[in-house]
Amino acid sequence: MNKKRLIDYKIFVPSLLIIIGISIPFALYESQSLKLLNSIFAFIVDVFSWGYLWYGIILLAAGLYLSFSKYGQVVLGDPKEKPRFNLFEYASILIAMGIGSTIMRTGMLQWTSVANDPPPGVEPGSATALLWGNSYSMFLWGFQVFAIFVMAAPAMGYILHVKKRPLMRISEACRVLFGDKFTDGIGGKILDVLFLISILSGAAVTLGLGTPIITHNLSNLLGIKVSFTMTIIVTLVWVFLFSLSAYLGIEKGIKRLSTWNMYLAGFFAVFIIIGGPGVFILNYFTDSVSFLLTNYLDFSLNTESVYQAEPTHIQSNTVFWFAYSATWAMLHSVFAAKISKGRTIKEMILTYLLAPTLISWLATGVLGGLGVHRYLMGDMSILKLVENEARMAAIPEILATLPFGQIAIILFMIVALIFLTTTLDSTTYTVAAYTSTRDMSKYEPPKTLRVIIAAVITAVALVLMRIGGLAPLEVIAGLMGLPIILVQFLLIYAAKKMIDKDQAWKTNVRE
Repeated sequence: MNKKRLIDYKIFVPSLLIIIGISIPFALYESQSLKLLNSIFAFIVDVFSWGYLWYGIILLAAGLYLSFSKYGQVVLGDPKEKPRFNLFEYASILIAMGIGSTIMRTGMLQWTSVANDPPPGVEPGSATALLWGNSYSMFLWGFQVFAIFVMAAPAMGYILHVKKRPLMRISEACRVLFGDKFTDGIGGKILDVLFLISILSGAAVTLGLGTPIITHNLSNLLGIKVSFTMTIIVTLVWVFLFSLSAYLGIEKGIKRLSTWNMYLAGFFAVFIIIGGPGVFILNYFTDSVSFLLTNYLDFSLNTESVYQAEPTHIQSNTVFWFAYSATWAMLHSVFAAKISKGRTIKEMILTYLLAPTLISWLATGVLGGLGVHRYLMGDMSILKLVENEARMAAIPEILATLPFGQIAIILFMIVALIFLTTTLDSTTYTVAAYTSTRDMSKYEPPKTLRVIIAAVITAVALVLMRIGGLAPLEVIAGLMGLPIILVQFLLIYAAKKMIDKDQAWKTNVRE
């Protein structure tokens, strides 16, 4: 096949041009554009707070229904073939993709936002505020957000592994709903361009905003200030790693990195428990889980409607979190679909709901527990440290209090860097698979195309980092979640309709 035809330019070029066309003007007028975009986003959040909260609940309910009904036993592929990965490898890949390095940041610092701005009637910095803080951090990485990530995957997995459609695209999954004319025409192109805009912009934001997790720890370790040069160097090292991993593919790159990082993250957690306040961390983790389960509905469905003051962090951030998660939903679903060959729909959904949730809660318990202990013992004014712009600088300050503090900082950076890498190599691989003209039911996306996609994401991120345009793009990425939500519900219905039409619960199940 001619290399020029490795990529579908009809959807890739428009997506890229739209991102550039939006980003450059907003970057040149950052303060004005941020004010405008934030006002739009604030209006949407204010009007649709209730909708975003119910959105998470409804998708979770849909996931449980598909898993435990007749649809759950449908195999994504030939029922006689074994799954592509064993359960540990499969869960590790989904965990690395699902939580990435963000869990390192939220696990360590999310509790501080709630402790400083707790629910109405709770005193900031109090013992109750601390329990709200860590349990809320666990809630963020819980069942609703992973339901958002996975619920478009049944339709995508079905068209790829059962129907054997050559193109792994949203438009193909919607063919059963809208027919051939819409799918092969402008309507299908709009759906596919919408996906690419949300993912390419989200990936650029992740690349740009992920580097501070590394640079502030590196700054503390080396005793030098964070600079744009340091940011560029860290970014380029990271780009090399995720480009190489994406180039090597799922088996040699993504799977190996994901499984290695599970072992390394486990070692790091044990290191903190043994070297740090282990008994307190285990007790606080137990209290946090208890508090979370007791107040789960309060976290899930709380709009603070009877309080006339400004919304608290929990209320406003939950809505933002679900809106931002919606932006990434299609990427996670497309990737999950690609690696789920041989898995039943039930296995795919429940693994994505349970495995990342468990790891996230453990990470939050260990990292958050360490920070809370240092706050309670009066070792450092953490709640004041996190109020300035260099919020990430609090992380190495906390880690440095451990025995062998410098080793702890190095381990943290390595785990975070690998998590960052596994997020973006999966992203790069997925975008390459999505834009490829190869038959994705039989082949992997071309290696050349994976490198091209990595280069495009890097170029967009570096330009925007240099001219200050990441912040507007972050808000745009959040706004992109609105149309994606509609697409998600369409794809859930499309999966049900395709399976019903084929009666796959009879014909495509394991004996």
